[in-house]
Amino acid sequence: MWGIVPAAGRGSRIQPLAFSKELLPVGSRLDGETERPCAVSEYLVERMLRGGADKICFVISPGKSDIMEYYGGGYGSATIAYVVQPRPSGLCDAIFRATPLVPADEHVIVGLPDTVWFPADALAELPEDVLSFLLFPVDRPEFFDAVVMDRDGAVLEIQVKQKDAASQWIWGAFKMPGHVLAELRDLWQARNGRDEYIGTLVNAWLALGGKAVGVKAGDRYVDVGTLNGYRTAIGMLGEATLDQRPASGLRVELGRPDGRPFEPLTPHRRALP
Repeated sequence: MWGIVPAAGRGSRIQPLAFSKELLPVGSRLDGETERPCAVSEYLVERMLRGGADKICFVISPGKSDIMEYYGGGYGSATIAYVVQPRPSGLCDAIFRATPLVPADEHVIVGLPDTVWFPADALAELPEDVLSFLLFPVDRPEFFDAVVMDRDGAVLEIQVKQKDAASQWIWGAFKMPGHVLAELRDLWQARNGRDEYIGTLVNAWLALGGKAVGVKAGDRYVDVGTLNGYRTAIGMLGEATLDQRPASGLRVELGRPDGRPFEPLTPHRRALP
């Protein structure tokens, strides 16, 4: 199973940074016996691995070589590949850059690398035979993509940053078969690539007879792409329980118990020779 991580955005809401926003330190992880800061995108990668992904594709812009330096050729048990999005042209364009890597008979997970959410194993709740959205309850759905469903969980509409959103449930990640990814890419191209957001494209796909489901398996969701979201994530991670820690040694403590500073942020695994 592939995990697609769209990481080509500028991150203008939280600039200035001296590095890609996907490497923003949030919480900490264990590197052997050493505790180090954790890049925010590691939380998504860890969750993808828990959801069954064994291959990760980062979609990056030409200027984001620091992501390649940080992750190298693999993370844990997963192999990592990189695809370049020449210009920041929206989420749909970024996702479909990875389409040639995904066979029709494989499955794919898509998530956002500047978010932190719980429970960490929620992706395992999504079915693999249909386009399925992992949903989270929020107080301000107008800032996100709200998912409207019928009583059986079938998606009726995705309301993209709509002020009077009809649902408090937003999508935080989604899963689908490779052939559905290809169908969405073909539709996007037929619509001359005018869909910047995945929500408007899925609405058009649903209108043509496509099917999608929403799964309310999410509990807490934070967009770390703003200063307020960053502060919220720090608080949420500080409250996380032991069983919510990712499997590869990530920890959520925000300071060392002995008061000493963290070691510098260093690559999780260096690039393969």
